[in-house]
Amino acid sequence: MLQKQAEKNYLCSLTDKRKTMKHTNPQVEQMTSFIVMDVLERANELQKQGVDVIHLEVGEPDFDVPVCVAEAAKAAYDRHLTHYTHSLGNPELRREIAAFYQREYGVTVDPDCIVVTSGSSPSILLVLMLLCNSDSEVILSNPGYACYRNFVLAAQAKPVLVPLSEENGLQYDIEAIRKCVTPYTAGIFINSPMNPTGMLLDENFLKSVASLGVPIISDEIYHGLVYEGRAHSILEYTDKAFVLNGFSKRFAMTGLRLGYLIAPKSCMRSLQKLQQNLFICASSIAQQAGIAALRQADSDVERMKQIYDERRRYMITRLREMGFEIKVEPQGAFYIFANARKFTTDSYRFAFDVLEHAHVGITPGVDFGTGGERYVRFSYANSLENIKEGLDRINRYLSRLGF
Repeated sequence: MLQKQAEKNYLCSLTDKRKTMKHTNPQVEQMTSFIVMDVLERANELQKQGVDVIHLEVGEPDFDVPVCVAEAAKAAYDRHLTHYTHSLGNPELRREIAAFYQREYGVTVDPDCIVVTSGSSPSILLVLMLLCNSDSEVILSNPGYACYRNFVLAAQAKPVLVPLSEENGLQYDIEAIRKCVTPYTAGIFINSPMNPTGMLLDENFLKSVASLGVPIISDEIYHGLVYEGRAHSILEYTDKAFVLNGFSKRFAMTGLRLGYLIAPKSCMRSLQKLQQNLFICASSIAQQAGIAALRQADSDVERMKQIYDERRRYMITRLREMGFEIKVEPQGAFYIFANARKFTTDSYRFAFDVLEHAHVGITPGVDFGTGGERYVRFSYANSLENIKEGLDRINRYLSRLGF
């Protein structure tokens, strides 16, 4: 009896300790949730209750993978290519990536300067762990991709935010960046086409930022989905940069989780050690699929791009008719970052109200930083039929509110 009571007391003491336990890493406490995922999860809950929800929040292609990709993945299983690859990635895939950069941008990339990763997110972590320490600062745009800031915090560094404005075409301002550079600056993030705005960075900006003498971390994941102008790689202007890219957006291969990092040769051994210890290697099956995508899927990408562009033009017109302000039209990716100040000063509440009452998922602008407040992001990675229905629902919801 006494032993049972002692065991009970011991278990209670463990429970109390768990209740009072704090994170040992205070940086984690500063992280924000990825709000678009909060919206998606609530939308999924509603769908389980039988509610028909239209998804205009998630940045995921609605297309199936190209046939050549599916066939390559199946063939890899049949050939039992299911073992670890080289930690930097399958040499054949790395050669294909290097050949792609030569074709697309006219730049020479050494295949030994490529790390293949499980999506582009691990590439971000590898770069920041390489460059940052507890005194480091990393320059980011505000608004900008929601997860960059949290990756910087995870690397024990400090995010330094540079505001974007409609007056400047929602473009990075090189002078504003220059003012933020200090001896502690470990890197500058750029993203073109940009999430959430869909804007391209022009050649003059890329040349200028490349000349600052600070490592540039260039997220090029939306290259290939450009409707106006041309996307330029930072490698056209400097080889002292870190390029993040992958297969999720261009080739609609989100679930295969395949990305890559291109880095200066002097950094490769350190990056390889990080990759070996943290991730070992990317999926061998996904890597075989990636080879097929780069060799055979150009026509699939072109087809998807034409469909996205039709949706983009339709959504811009409809949103403007509904009262959303779009002063700068997106040139790439599959997002429209619309000013919703006519309807709200609280984008978080507005997005969840639209979800609950109109049954349409949209992303609050504040997910992308304080500079995104009063904006909402619409994704046109959904069928034109669903986009039309979703915008009709939002229009009826706004009418009920008196707008």
